[in-house]
Amino acid sequence: MLGWWEILIIALVILLLIGGKKIPELMKGLGKGVTSFKKGLKEGEQPDDQKQPEEEKK
Repeated sequence: MLGWWEILIIALVILLLIGGKKIPELMKGLGKGVTSFKKGLKEGEQPDDQKQPEEEKK
């Protein structure tokens, strides 16, 4: 198990390696990926009879 000190040291090393300006960009990309993943899960849960083709939605 990792303690708080180990996690803090790892975070500092990552900050030094990647740089402070890149971290917001990485988090934004990660957020978009998670959102896309959740959307895919929701679409996969719908029964086939509830799914509508894009042409009928318009």
